[in-house]
Amino acid sequence: MEHNTCTLLREVVSSVHQLKVAGFRIPFTGNDGARWVRSRCTVDGNGWEIRYHPALYVFGHRYCPGLSLIFLGEPPRSAAAPAVTAILSGRITACSMDADFVAFEEKKTVPKAFRRPLDRSPPLYLGVGRTKPYDDFRSPSLTVEYTITVFREPEPRGAAIADLSRHLGELLRSEAGADVTFAVSGETFAAHKVVLAARSPVFMAEFFRDMKEKDARHVEIQDMDTAAFKAMLHFIYTDAVPELDERPEAAATALAQHLLVAADRYGLDRLKLMCELRLVIGMDAGTVASTLALAEQHSCSWLKSKCIEFIAGGSQENLDVMLATEGYKHLVASSPSVLAELLKAAHGKKRSRSPDEK
Repeated sequence: MEHNTCTLLREVVSSVHQLKVAGFRIPFTGNDGARWVRSRCTVDGNGWEIRYHPALYVFGHRYCPGLSLIFLGEPPRSAAAPAVTAILSGRITACSMDADFVAFEEKKTVPKAFRRPLDRSPPLYLGVGRTKPYDDFRSPSLTVEYTITVFREPEPRGAAIADLSRHLGELLRSEAGADVTFAVSGETFAAHKVVLAARSPVFMAEFFRDMKEKDARHVEIQDMDTAAFKAMLHFIYTDAVPELDERPEAAATALAQHLLVAADRYGLDRLKLMCELRLVIGMDAGTVASTLALAEQHSCSWLKSKCIEFIAGGSQENLDVMLATEGYKHLVASSPSVLAELLKAAHGKKRSRSPDEK
């Protein structure tokens, strides 16, 4: 009697979305600059951003609108850790009347391994149109259906693996066996010294070395936002900060700013990186100056470079909004040296522009 076996080698997780895009003005040169429409989602625990470009590729008097997939997840913890592999597919499901535009059948990219935040996929072209020799030509309005497919290795068979983060989260919520209480701006939080010390070198020094907090059962925390301390505790126990994704954009940005300060204070490098990434995702003219000040004060070189890039490459309108914020006033007072870097970056950006872009 023959025995056949079937072995699961790899699983896939797919998420299908729809994006409606109004027509964009496309100059006769075919250069749409940095204009694009974005849509964000979470697939298999990682954040992703889809960018629609009205003229992703231009040849002659023809243009191709298209999509690109941007990775918003976290980098692997080590060089040996696997990357996140994903495929982007998409097609146009509706299109405004335009005799010169032809939509392609559904296309998909080759599998791409994403290892770093802001890694992007190869371009995915959706169709081809012809530019018109006058300035007010607009590309057609489209409805795009796109699918993000993430590949993952199957979980090992056999005994169930304990969900450590869930169990530690329940321990934090129950306060069972807590041996230290923190007072932060009138609120108290119970915790466990050994868990805190295992995650933070600062707590390790405070509770298990020759410091005044070694035998303390009640610790008062000065100069820290209550919501940020609570979120930091949750991260220490669970390795996650759901508030950064669940709150509205402005509230999530404010929390990320306060949480970055807390992460730096307690040596939580992974949390600090998560906050940097969240601040880059939510960056706008109203928050970029305060974020730049934080980046300078807390040695966040990647975040700092993204802030300078945003300011130097932005419009005059965005610059005016930034100059009117309290964050800019704080930046001038706390980190005046950054202004020289901004001027250099803006000058370099201006010199790199072509005559058609000026």
